Amino acid sequence: MSEELKPEVTNEKTPDVVENLVQEVKEEVKETVVNFGEKTLAELSSLFQELLDSADRMKRSKEAEAIKSAFYKKLSKEKADAGEDAAVEEPDENTPVEEATVPMQSAPVSPFAAIEAGFKSLYNDYKKERAAYNKEQDALREENLAKKQAIIEELKALVEEPGEMKDAFPKFRDIQNRWRDTGPVPQQSFRDVNDTYQLYVTKFYDLVDINRELRDLDFKKNLEQKTAYCEQAEALAEDENIVEAFKELQKLHEQWKDLGPVAKEYRDAIWERFRAATSVINKRYQAHFEGLKEQQVKNLEEKTLLCEQVEAIAEKEITSSTQWNTLSKEIEEIQTKWRAIGFATRKENQKIYDRFRAACDKFYTRKRASLTEFKDSMNANLEKKMAIIEEAESLKTSTDWKATGDRLIELQKQWKEIGAVPRKKSEQIWKRFRAACDEFFTARDNRPAGPGNVGANLEAKKALIEEIKAYEGDESGAAAFQEKWNAIGFVPFKEKDAINAAYREAMAEKFPGFGGRGTRRQGGGSRPGAERKPVTEKDRLKEQFNTLQQEIQTYENNIGFFGLSKGAEKLKAQMQEKIDAAKARLEELKAKIRSIETEE
Repeated sequence: MSEELKPEVTNEKTPDVVENLVQEVKEEVKETVVNFGEKTLAELSSLFQELLDSADRMKRSKEAEAIKSAFYKKLSKEKADAGEDAAVEEPDENTPVEEATVPMQSAPVSPFAAIEAGFKSLYNDYKKERAAYNKEQDALREENLAKKQAIIEELKALVEEPGEMKDAFPKFRDIQNRWRDTGPVPQQSFRDVNDTYQLYVTKFYDLVDINRELRDLDFKKNLEQKTAYCEQAEALAEDENIVEAFKELQKLHEQWKDLGPVAKEYRDAIWERFRAATSVINKRYQAHFEGLKEQQVKNLEEKTLLCEQVEAIAEKEITSSTQWNTLSKEIEEIQTKWRAIGFATRKENQKIYDRFRAACDKFYTRKRASLTEFKDSMNANLEKKMAIIEEAESLKTSTDWKATGDRLIELQKQWKEIGAVPRKKSEQIWKRFRAACDEFFTARDNRPAGPGNVGANLEAKKALIEEIKAYEGDESGAAAFQEKWNAIGFVPFKEKDAINAAYREAMAEKFPGFGGRGTRRQGGGSRPGAERKPVTEKDRLKEQFNTLQQEIQTYENNIGFFGLSKGAEKLKAQMQEKIDAAKARLEELKAKIRSIETEE
């Protein structure tokens, strides 16, 4: 046998190596599958429908199974969260096809029944088509096997009886072309049929005394084709998409294996060239996955940090709705960062996702419970305020002016001390309560003129204040004015603070020793003829300062009550003007007192 006619099978990749490389590609594809665990049931159903509508759906079986598994896992979890039986029957390609139905309406219908039935219907359609496709592919592979076995028989007959070379060689070339054009065979038959074919190809070159001219021409064509394969492999080595380049390289290896030998003097060189390009691609492919794994480790670290942040937030002591809203925004920002980070390592990706989801769920579960408690508290406050309203409405027509007025003021204080009520009820019940109070006080203030009329009392007190201002006597007149003032009855509720302040100011101006309760006597006694304690300018200013502080406190208490109603804005503004004026006067008094203390 001529050494130069030996086929090149000893230097080239075996089918086992090729199968391993193909398996690595499949694993890479698996690595890049979308994490369907983050999708909702509706989104998973839509994704499955899009897959069914795609032209390459039969080649995406792994993706279909991944969507299906994610759907039933999500369905089980959501049923469990809703308090239903979490058990679900997840079908697979081997499960008999059955019609998906929704339970009869006579029994309680689970909210998940319809979407489960819809998905099962889609999956049944897919299984039917997949079964038909697999059956068709199996039949096609069996048909290809029969074709290749027939080709081998032709090649065997040609080897055993080559005849004239000018006739045998064209037949051999035709056999090679038809062999390459025939599609895949069943996996279990691949090795046997391929080895048998290569055996007879070798025998053909070994046993047949080929016409040198034809043989050299064949070697030349093979060299040209293998050179083209080398050039393609070298171009793939420069391709930025290394995953696609690796897949294309596997096709070149298959074509190289099916091609015949080249002249002996070129065999090692052409193979080394092809092998060198293959080595570059393989190293880049390996480096790609090493870099991917490094990135996945980094992604895991970043996601772990986000988990810790959410877990810390979920454990915080939260006492107000404002805090809940602020922390909810923080959680949303963290979730946005999470979605921007790529996958973690395959081993840890699902675990870290489950940890993150659990921390988020804990926070939102606590938030829902807190909001429920807050709503219950507001409803309880609403009941308390409704009770106050009912009492106020029962008193609004009373003519027991003193007792009823005092009670309504007490109810107003209680109202301020009660916490918040539901927003949609707040303004409504406030207007109702205010209306009851206003009805009583308006009726009281608008009584017909008489000894007890608050309008007449107001005018009487104003007149008395003018009388005090016009007084020219000594401090002995203070007691008389005090007695007259006390004898006058109530004034309108809204005028009470202002008229009292005007009275104290007039008395303090005319009677420096006046302290709000009458004339001040030495030693505090009331013995006739006792000498009054000298009152200094500093004492008088301090007395005015203390009185003004009390007035400011009263004003501020009132403005806090008026602030509960949007309709009281005008009254609130007037009260604020009084507060500002009083505070300005307070600063003036403070400056005068300091000036006196400096001179002392």
